[in-house]
Amino acid sequence: MIYKKDANFPYPLLTNTSNSYDGCNFTLDIKLNENTYEYIFQINYDIESDFIKKLIRENKAQLVLVVQSKDNKFFNLSLNEKIKTIPKNRISLSKRTTIQLLIQSKEEINFKENNDLNTFYGSIKDQINVPKHSILGFSNSVMFDGSTAKPLELFEKKVDPNLKSEVKVELGSETIIINYKSDELQFIDSPVSSTINNIYVYMGLQKALYRFVNIYGGEDEEVDLEELDLPIDGLDLKLYGLMKSKMIKNVSLENIDEVICSITDRILEKYTSAVRGLYSNGN
Repeated sequence: MIYKKDANFPYPLLTNTSNSYDGCNFTLDIKLNENTYEYIFQINYDIESDFIKKLIRENKAQLVLVVQSKDNKFFNLSLNEKIKTIPKNRISLSKRTTIQLLIQSKEEINFKENNDLNTFYGSIKDQINVPKHSILGFSNSVMFDGSTAKPLELFEKKVDPNLKSEVKVELGSETIIINYKSDELQFIDSPVSSTINNIYVYMGLQKALYRFVNIYGGEDEEVDLEELDLPIDGLDLKLYGLMKSKMIKNVSLENIDEVICSITDRILEKYTSAVRGLYSNGN
């Protein structure tokens, strides 16, 4: 569960709002990235109590990452573990996702040597015994919207009856524009219209990434995203941010299709499933 600032415990607790510890805080910051199969949590935290950190080092206490969405998921962390990779089939993030870091005792803890406590506990701290599996502290909570990027927001759709081809893909200053000769080409009367149009989304991403590689790849025709300065062009900046959020390190003419698969979570697989579904239903 996620603990709130007004949670009451019968013993001193390390939090950012409790007066139990003298000048000690427990802060958490999370950055979330993802690829096709995993969520990657970049975890930065600061435990200002030497007593608590010693307990963790000596394996007498455990850091626990709590991810609360539709249900609660718990993941143990080591003291210096800063990246936690979790398969997407193990958790489901939503717009109500909250993340918090807990400290839990692994054995009975006596507070006699806890010199970080408020002076109020000075004469009685040797009498404080906290049972095994008890919460020793909790951080602030971090909220997430459940997604780090929405690739389809890169696109605009327009209808132009004067086109000389059925579909024309253009690269605008901020978006990839899919022009259709008629509404019928968008399958607007189909319940899976959006998914069937994935084939045009794929075409658009291919065109945009080919240009991206040609502009920033130089003679090697490969772009090292770790070394690349932020693009000035709006569309290229969106593509750069999307690839970085999916932990992609380089893009080239050779791996463009792999990159598209990663940044769209297997867009052609979804397209194929939709078409097969229509075929099975006799449409």
